Amino acid sequence: MQSAISRATLGRLPAYLQYLENVTSEHISSAAVARALGLGEVLVRKDLSLVCGKGKPKTGYVTEALRASLKAALGVDRVTPAVLVGAGKLGTALMDYKGFSYYGMDIIAAFDKNADSSREVSGKPVYPMEQLRRFCQIHDVKIGIITVPADAAQSVCDQLIASGIEAVWNFSPVRLNVPDGVALQNENLALSLAHLHSMQIN
Repeated sequence: MQSAISRATLGRLPAYLQYLENVTSEHISSAAVARALGLGEVLVRKDLSLVCGKGKPKTGYVTEALRASLKAALGVDRVTPAVLVGAGKLGTALMDYKGFSYYGMDIIAAFDKNADSSREVSGKPVYPMEQLRRFCQIHDVKIGIITVPADAAQSVCDQLIASGIEAVWNFSPVRLNVPDGVALQNENLALSLAHLHSMQIN
């Protein structure tokens, strides 16, 4: 079932889960979720059916079962270790953020070309790049986060993949090349800012 979930639907699932965390009733309908989040009822019903099947007429979904299904679809029912490369301002901000664990990811260490063995960020170690491959293999790390300048991003990506990384979250302003089988998610901060500016102008 999860393989049929589109990127757009996946983008809405965290909002559903966040809303349901505060629902105390035993049952919840897709119509109630739609009203609470300001979304179309048909859209919400379709999204939830991909995750948890169809709700029962008049009663909807069992709230706890729907919460569990959403967590499983998002992978938050298990915590996956991740590493970050580029412990500058952006990298440090990401390491400071406490909300990733709620969505099933824990940044357990960072790596930087200027790191030394005594540096920490938010209680997490920052290691030199030479230790990346061995660390990822020992800790079975499968997610890598890139927050380095554009000219270093592809090299870092290659090193992460050589270290066994299967999913790359890229915050560098450059298109990366990854082999088949490696998931890549780009966060283009400049594009997002340009979108905000265009909305203001319009």
